[in-house]
Amino acid sequence: MAIGVFDSGVGGLTVHRELTRRFPDRDFVYLADQANAPYGGRGGEEIVDLTRAGCERLFEAGANVIVLACNTASAIALRRLQQTWVAEARARHGRPVNVLGIIVPTIEAATGLPWTWEAERAREEGEKKQAIEITGVFCTAATAMSRVYEIEIDKRREDLAVFSEPCPGLAGLIELGAPADELKLVVNDHVDALRRRIGRHPDKAILGCTHYESVADLFAAALPEGTPLIHQPTAVADALDRYFARHPEYALGGAGRRDFLTSGKAGPQSELVSQFWGAPLTFAAA
Repeated sequence: MAIGVFDSGVGGLTVHRELTRRFPDRDFVYLADQANAPYGGRGGEEIVDLTRAGCERLFEAGANVIVLACNTASAIALRRLQQTWVAEARARHGRPVNVLGIIVPTIEAATGLPWTWEAERAREEGEKKQAIEITGVFCTAATAMSRVYEIEIDKRREDLAVFSEPCPGLAGLIELGAPADELKLVVNDHVDALRRRIGRHPDKAILGCTHYESVADLFAAALPEGTPLIHQPTAVADALDRYFARHPEYALGGAGRRDFLTSGKAGPQSELVSQFWGAPLTFAAA
């Protein structure tokens, strides 16, 4: 049995790497749906179907808990799967299984509050507290359209204003190994676009796509010096640690196994993929 990690591509390796650091003795199996990456420009039903298929493959590979290390899948597909499919998967596989996302831990890190917290609404209908801090979210178009960060952060912190900046194509460029100069121009354009929309730079920023961790230095350079960046790998590892403490029923293996699967081209991966993981990688066919 193992912890499964799923992403449309290889950006999720940034989360996977942090999870293996936090849980070095646990068994892990990673699945990259490279044949269908990226997800950010796809329709909602297609994203749900692709995510369900990826999770089923991970359950077949022995995963008991799957982390969707993909903001798009977490924003669009996770709730549907939890509400309509996970219970059936438990019955079919005959063991406790679950699918978790990375947006909940990110929102907890952004607000400093647990997911179960909701702010009291003591004011008159239509009255809005003046926001005193702005959080920018750099993400895929699908994640931005879902407005998940705006909606969920507002439930917990009315003093935080959230603006999502869709970055279409950025994850694909990263996955293709685009030159640093090209990536820098794209990142600078999106940071400046967000600045123009809100009238100033955000007070902090969320890198709302796991691919963006590989260019975190470019976002840091484009934003004013010292702007805090919320890093999803750390937030997810913290949340998963708390989750496992509450749910000892999941068998997670103890041999430190690391398996890597792809729906794309199997075999040794590119130098770029190795950079996401921190060492050379070979993927087996999913």
